[in-house]
Amino acid sequence: MKAVILIGGEGTRLRPLTCNTPKAIVPILNRPFLEHLLLYLKGHGVTDIILAMGYLPDSVQSCLGDGSQLGVRITYVTEKSPLGTAGAVKHAESFLDGQFIVLNGDIITEIDLTDMIKRHQEIKPKASLALTPVEDPTAYGVVETDAQGKVKRFLEKPGWNEVTSNMINAGIYILEPEVLAHIPVSTPFMFEHHVFPALLKRGDLILGYPSDAYWIDIGTPGKYLEVHHDLLWRRDDSRVRTEGKSQIHPSARIEGPVLIGDDCIISAGATVKGPAVLGPQCEIGRGAVIEGAVLWQGVQVYEGAVLKNCVAGFRSRIQENCHIAEECILGDYVTVDSGSRLAQGTKIWPDGFTEPETIHP
Repeated sequence: MKAVILIGGEGTRLRPLTCNTPKAIVPILNRPFLEHLLLYLKGHGVTDIILAMGYLPDSVQSCLGDGSQLGVRITYVTEKSPLGTAGAVKHAESFLDGQFIVLNGDIITEIDLTDMIKRHQEIKPKASLALTPVEDPTAYGVVETDAQGKVKRFLEKPGWNEVTSNMINAGIYILEPEVLAHIPVSTPFMFEHHVFPALLKRGDLILGYPSDAYWIDIGTPGKYLEVHHDLLWRRDDSRVRTEGKSQIHPSARIEGPVLIGDDCIISAGATVKGPAVLGPQCEIGRGAVIEGAVLWQGVQVYEGAVLKNCVAGFRSRIQENCHIAEECILGDYVTVDSGSRLAQGTKIWPDGFTEPETIHP
């Protein structure tokens, strides 16, 4: 069975981290995000994968190549203008045959895809949708099912007075090939708003596959930081893991779970407290404190600076005695001047970029 991963979006919600880097390859635990999704598919026996791309496609292709290093085969399909979730799959129709899988390109999950495929092949619906529970379903598309798991209706971002279920669309579908006939060519079209409701109206069977396995949408800075914390605790407990060779001063204090990339320097008296990630070639100055933060490659943190539960983009510089509060997001190559104190939730954009609405009119 082949899989289509939808990575055409500009990652606007994740900015400023995606100003220069497509969401599909932002680092998660020092690996391009999409590597995690490709290995997830491979773990369930799916190795023939189509990437439906739009924004900065050359960056994705140069990063992942043909997929052979990961034991998968990647086919790249690029849309010239946004086609929506269903339109992007229609654009890749010539590469599809038989049943196929569709995944949103912004999730990390442990949903049992093997079992989901098995159930789909046993019951033979037109479409199967993975469903996951959330605390606040009003921010998502709610999917109502009956006792047998058959989808009854879809509610897009309902008010609390409309909520009848906390199960939402998890962004994983198994589809029969005839579903493609309901999607127009070269036209923006969505599974959520157009295809699935039309199938229900026709009386076609859509099957829900509920799962309480780990699932997260990494599409916002808060969720991006959260997934690092989750994965570090789930995979590493309290370990300190290093990649390659780094210089760590004996007086530095490192408390796991922490992942330290290759060729880092951690100076005397510095503290790195997990869950935290240092990308390759990071430099942590004397007495600096890194707590719960994610640092991309080449970040420089000068003497006495404090970073807590924040993200620092590629080769950003935090000068002496700065204090970077929780939920702050620093874009690529930005500099925070000595002694600065950034309030919680501050975002600093790379040169040449402004708020998302004005970047790509």
